[in-house]
Amino acid sequence: MKLMSIPLLFNLLLHCTTQTSGVKIEASHAVNTEGILETKLDETVSLVCKYEDEPDEELVWKRNDALVSLKDENKKGLSRVCITPIDYEDNEVTFTCQLGKNSTVRAFVTLNVTYPPSLSGSEDVSVEEESVFALQCDIGANPPVTSVTWEMNGTAVDVLAGGFTISTGAFTSRLTADSTEKNLHENTYQCSAVSPMYGTHSKVFHVTVTAKTMKFPLMPMIAGLVVVCLTTLLAIVSRWKKITKCCK
Repeated sequence: MKLMSIPLLFNLLLHCTTQTSGVKIEASHAVNTEGILETKLDETVSLVCKYEDEPDEELVWKRNDALVSLKDENKKGLSRVCITPIDYEDNEVTFTCQLGKNSTVRAFVTLNVTYPPSLSGSEDVSVEEESVFALQCDIGANPPVTSVTWEMNGTAVDVLAGGFTISTGAFTSRLTADSTEKNLHENTYQCSAVSPMYGTHSKVFHVTVTAKTMKFPLMPMIAGLVVVCLTTLLAIVSRWKKITKCCK
């Protein structure tokens, strides 16, 4: 998201307005009666603040509680800001325009950024036999998704047959199993989430199960080698002392 003050664009159609105590905000997007402006990712939102009672009065913009930096010529009586491109961090952000000398004279607009779940494409996943099996898809969206489904080789996952557990929260959905078996779990999986605004989005996982590898306890081995080396060194020193005594 980039926030900037902008010059007057004669071809900009500002079709919605919020007004409080003489301060008025005109917006490039629809604003409802509660001051909510709905927009989408990567769009541009333009806001124009006006105070027509006293055209020379200084105007101040805030993004939530933070002041927005404005040029001097963009402060008197009429002030413009542009938010571009809209991103996730702009969701539920409130832009307030107020008088510099009286913060109670103000108007505001709150952004409602809609976006689909970030599910697309495919991923190759390698899982070792007897290890924990876990696949995860990100389902965070605005508005929230209404349903999430998991498929294996084109049909709904059989939770009991595969020893699976499906856990779904507000932002992620996980398909897990305590222990991976090649004949059960080496398959193609698909996670699908349904958005009431953006439809169905899916991601595919191609799972390959590899043979279990032997894992050596590294730290105990190092400790054992240190003990052996020290014992050998002490034995050599002790033997050398005996040899030295015999040679005198």
